[in-house]
Parts: sequence; C-alpha cells; structure tokens
Amino acid sequence: MLRQYELVERVKAYDPDADEALINRAYVFSVQKHGSQKRASGDPYFSHPIEVAGLMTDLKMDVETIITALLHDTVEDTLTTIDEIDRMFGPQVAKLVDGVTKLSKIEAQTENERAAENLRKFLLAMSNDLRVLLVKLADRLHNMRTLHFIKSEDKRKRIARETMDIFAPLAERVGMYEYMREMQMLAFRELEPEAYNTICGRLDQIKADGENLVDTISTSLTAELASHGLTALISGREKHPYSIWRKMAERHVSFEQMTDIIAFRILVDSIDDCYRALGQIHRKWKMIPGRFKDYISTPKRNGYRSLHTAIIHGQSMRVEIQIRTHDMHRQSEFGLAAHWAYKQGSSSPDGQAGWIRDLIEILDTAQDADELLEHTRMAMYQDRIFAFTPKGALHQMPKGATAIDFAYAVHTKLGNHAVGALINNRHVPLRTPLANGDIVEILKSEGQEPQTSWLGFVTTGKARAAIRRYVRDKDRDETAAMGRVIYDEIAGRLPVKIGKKALKQAIERLDIEDETELMLAIGTNKISDHTLMDALLPGSTKDLNAQREFPRQDRAISIRGLTPGVAFQLAECCHPVPGDRIIGLRRKGEQVEVHTIDCLNLVTGQDADWIDLSWDNDSEGATARIRAILYNRPGTLADMAGIFSHHKANIVNLRLTNRDHPFHTYESDLEVHDVGHLMQIIMALRASESVARAERI
Repeated sequence: MLRQYELVERVKAYDPDADEALINRAYVFSVQKHGSQKRASGDPYFSHPIEVAGLMTDLKMDVETIITALLHDTVEDTLTTIDEIDRMFGPQVAKLVDGVTKLSKIEAQTENERAAENLRKFLLAMSNDLRVLLVKLADRLHNMRTLHFIKSEDKRKRIARETMDIFAPLAERVGMYEYMREMQMLAFRELEPEAYNTICGRLDQIKADGENLVDTISTSLTAELASHGLTALISGREKHPYSIWRKMAERHVSFEQMTDIIAFRILVDSIDDCYRALGQIHRKWKMIPGRFKDYISTPKRNGYRSLHTAIIHGQSMRVEIQIRTHDMHRQSEFGLAAHWAYKQGSSSPDGQAGWIRDLIEILDTAQDADELLEHTRMAMYQDRIFAFTPKGALHQMPKGATAIDFAYAVHTKLGNHAVGALINNRHVPLRTPLANGDIVEILKSEGQEPQTSWLGFVTTGKARAAIRRYVRDKDRDETAAMGRVIYDEIAGRLPVKIGKKALKQAIERLDIEDETELMLAIGTNKISDHTLMDALLPGSTKDLNAQREFPRQDRAISIRGLTPGVAFQLAECCHPVPGDRIIGLRRKGEQVEVHTIDCLNLVTGQDADWIDLSWDNDSEGATARIRAILYNRPGTLADMAGIFSHHKANIVNLRLTNRDHPFHTYESDLEVHDVGHLMQIIMALRASESVARAERI
C-alpha cells in the first residue's frame, strides 16, 4: 500500500504545482472515514482507494482525479455525504465522487437490473466528465486483482462476468488496452478456470521444451530492420491465455492447431519509419493474406493507431506484428488518459465525442434492463470496419453492419426515413452488409418509417434502440387512438352526454395519470366497459342493471387510419380485408385481434370482449390468402403470377403446399385493396386454363 508521502511524490513528479496539502487532507480523510473497515483479504479497507489513486498517478492524472480516487467509496461505505465532500474539497471533486460512487445493492432487483442501473448511472456521469470513467476502470481493475479473496463463488462469477461484459469493453473503447487485457485475464481465470489453467500449462511447457522463440525472432527482426537503417525497439511475448482461448473458439481449433501464439511490437521514431519497417518485413518474410490492417491511415474510434500484420517466420511459425511510433504506443496503453491536459484544467480530452454520444442515446431509449445491456454490449463489442459517405466522412461500424446501420450511424432521422442505399454506386437493399472501404449513400423518403423486420438484420445497438423506440412510440400512439374510439362508443351508451369535466373526474377516480394513459388502458382492455361507465357517471351501471339489460355496443367502431400490427392485429386464420364484415377480440394487455364475422376461430374468443368494428369507407390495403390448384404442366405457375401482376396485387408469400399429380396446390399471400379487388383476382384465376380451382382461405 502506498504511504501518504509516496503518493504525493508520485503526483509532484509529473505536476510540480500540484496542491500537496489538498492531497494530504484527502488521504487522511479517506483513512479516517473507512476506519476499521476490512476488505475480504483482511487488509484495511482504505488500502483499496489508496491503490486506486496510485493507478491514477500511473496515468499522470490531475489532482482532482487523485482525490476522487481516494474518496470514491466514502459516500457508499461510510457516513460521508456529497455535501461534506463539496465543503472540504470543492464542487468539482464532489461531482466526480458522486459519479463514481456505486449504487447500494437492491435485493429486489435481478442481476441484470443491478448491472443495468450501475451502467445507467455510470454512463450519464461519464458523458459529463471522462475522469469518472478512468477512476471507475481503475477501481474495477484493483477489485479484480483481489477477487480471489471473496469466499462466495457466485459473487466472484457475477463480478467477473460484469467485468468481461461491460468494463473490459469500456477500457478498450477508450484505448486503455493494458487495463482491458488484465481485466479479461482475471475475469477469464474466474469464469473458465479449467481452460485458463490448461492454456497456461501448455504455454509454460512450450517455453520449457523449446528454445526461447521470442528472443530468437526478436533478434532476427532487429537485425533485418537495422540492416536497412531502421532503429527500432522490439518486444515480444506469448499471447494472453484469454486471447488464445477466444481465437480457439472463433476458429474452432485446438491449442495444438494454434500457430500464431506469439506477438511482437515494433516501436520506431516516425510514421514514415512505420511503413518502411512494414515493407521490409513483408519483403523478408511471407505475409499471411487477410491479416494486414492499417490503423494509422484509418484510426480506431478510440484514437488507436498502429500497423498490424502477420508473417510466417522460419518454416511454419506464424507471428503477429504491430508497428507504431512511440507516441502511438503511449496512446495505445493509456488511451484517452494519455491526452489528459491537467495543466490546462480541461475535462474533455480528445476522443470523447462519438461513441459516448451513441451510448447515451441508447441509454435514453432502452425500455428495460435486458434491452439496455443488449444494446450497450452491441455498441462496445465487435470488430470494426470503415465506410464512407459520398462526401468522404468516415464512419466506423461493427463487422457485419448493414446499410441501415450506416444510416442510423449518420443520423437517427436518416435511418428512420431510409428506403434503400447506393453502395459504391450500386443500388442495394437496406439489409446489405458493408465491407471495408465502401462508399455508402442512403436513399430516403419522408413517407418511409422504421419497420419491425429491420430488427432481424441490424447489428448496431444504436440502430436497434432507435427502431424499437419508434415502433414503441407508434404502438403507444395508435393504441391510444384505438382506445379513444372505443371510449367514444362506450360514453355514447350513457344516458347523458359526457364532457371534459366528467372525463377528468373519471381519471381521478380510476387513479390514472392522465387522459392518454386512460385511452391506452381502454385500448388494451385493462379497464372494463362497466368500470369506465361507472367512473364517468357514478352509479349509472347500478341503476341501469336494476331497470333493464346492461347497454351494449350499438354501432360499429371505425379503425380508419390505424396501422395493422400496431393498434390492432389482423388475424392470421381468416385474413380480413377492407369490405369484410369484421369483429374485434379485446383481451387484457393485448392488441385488438380482428376477424371476419364468419371466422371459425371466433369460437376460441369466449374469454375476450367482442367489439363490432368497421373499416370505414376509405380503408384500403390488407393481406389476403388464396389457395389455387394448378395443372402440373409447364407455364401454369407463370400464368398465375401473370394474373396477380395484371391486377396489381403484390405477392407477399407463395408456398407449394401439396404435390398430387397431375395437380400442384399453392397458397399465395397477396396485398389487395379490398374485397372487390380480391374477388376480381379469384374470378380471373377460375377463368384461367391453368387453374383447376381457386378460393379464398
């Protein structure tokens, strides 16, 4: 554990003007507040914040950050308040401590809810000041180093999984690769102890059995570069067990089949030297195709720059090589912390903007804990590719990203209105995956809106969150609109006209937040007709029951302007279309399900409220299903498709359901305007020489 004077000396070594008295006061404050508290290891608890502060000095952080590290657990684990920290150390330190403070455990929450709430608070604080992130990462790293002292295996695994899923990717996203690698290693050791021990044992055996391959290859690389006038600092090592295990899983190979378990780093003085070194290495040794990446020309989103390649050294040894300048190396080890300008008092180091904004947008749109964790993991994980707008703006995307992902990366509004894309001047659908270097132009229409089907192929958390938010909002709006027309019909059954005053009083009696929430409750059958009428006109249902039969719906409710699949669901069993006589089944918490009046499946709706519905005069467009039996001879299927085309009916789905020589039976789902349009198509099919029989199903 760092002594008080040692911590101060570390800070003064890189910031001679640092406020020594303030650091000393924070050190003593932390020791006093944590008092006799012990960690699972048996060490005094205050040793933890002091070690975290030591990690911050390695990053050469400013005094406020050092003090935040010293105090980061005082609010949660002692009687200290944020106001007390504000008075003693200033508002900026208080704000940082509040951002880093962990939430107390809430036993009623699930594991995912706890993780999501921690992440939610963390991301919001981090968006204002990245020093929150740096302290939190150091806090988690030190906790992982002492994880083995925790007796509960379940708790150890929960912490390790959270570290692997959230904190290691966060460290990677800000370029702190040393933190990322150590977190992954420690989490891997806890989560997969057998795999960890096996791989470590094999690595030790390789080192014991053979010559020192690292020294041998490093010497040959140094000599080759020196012979061409290049001065380079070269270091090599076996890959970390977690890195080897992940590649074994990705490639589906055993340890014995892994040939590239050694990696080298070459540090040179300039960018020109990087490319000269790369060229010389490729001339001397065979390059492995597909393994070269130029992160100098196109840096990663976190600012990481380097050249990556892989070669075959000697007879068959595969070797990975990274080539970078000394400045790039400092950036790769400490990421955003390497840019921290403590002397300028800046709280916004380079590289903060893009990916954090995406995470905050996801945070704002997530509906629940599972969705938040899913979207943030999508945003933080995954290898990246680079694609460009027609004007040359660069966007980094996860591998496998599609054109619609690109549209949402440019702007949420562009994604919402996208109808197609031009990739390298070739017209493609929105589900088309992007490749490195693609030039992407998004085609849009103001009449377009996000489709639920897009969720089947989007890969970015930002796109998925935006689509779900839009669909959720539309569902809410249209369900409320459906509730409104049902409300008007129910209110019309009462003996007096219901005005706004009575509606407001009914909302209060029902203990509902506002009028919109009432309409949503009516639309999803969470409030019965009887309850609503009694709230609007107290005692009305009692009087009516005493005098005569309870009044029922006396006019059809129009579903004009509502979208199938949003406010209501067209039944798959009977495929109603405009012009059909229709009935709605309203079950609690579900969309209204619309059936034709003669649908045989209505018998299953005895537990639901039945609503008389109408399409309204200008309702148009639905999917109908036709069964057609065709003669089994060449050209008959083309004839049927020609009839659909002639009547301008779009084929949604076509299935061969029965093959019975000399007949083939097809079921076709068609987009039609109304019943009249559908009957024209059926009559045309029946008149065709290719069709033995046609009917609606």
